[in-house]
Amino acid sequence: MEYASIEREIHIDASPEVVFDVVSRPEHIREWWDAETAIEPEPGSTGQLVWEDGMTVPITVVAADPPRNFTFRWTQPEGESATEGNSLLVTFELVPSGSGTTLKMTETGFRERGWEIAALEEQYREHVTGWDLFVPRIKERAEQVGTGR
Repeated sequence: MEYASIEREIHIDASPEVVFDVVSRPEHIREWWDAETAIEPEPGSTGQLVWEDGMTVPITVVAADPPRNFTFRWTQPEGESATEGNSLLVTFELVPSGSGTTLKMTETGFRERGWEIAALEEQYREHVTGWDLFVPRIKERAEQVGTGR
């Protein structure tokens, strides 16, 4: 296994505008990712993701092109600016599909972190497991928001 990227694709019965809001706005991130944050969906916005268990991870918005793309870097060491070599890059690409949206999520940067193989494998596996849980929760949240529930 190369541990280069994680890719997920899912169809969501909600407009790209709704899906963009769900993946990029703090009030929705709280619902599908179980993390508090105050980031804004604007390039350069920085902040933290804070989970109930106390885990805190820095996050930096790289690109926000509503309703087509939302990209951020995260997991860089605390106090460091996110760069290609010290963080992971997550991109949500939103493509209109019928009356809904195809969400394509890609996370890259694992190999660039310079982790020893055991740490690389562990981080990669944890992120695969995480996205397997959270991408369907994005779908669920967006469909709730899209129907006004």
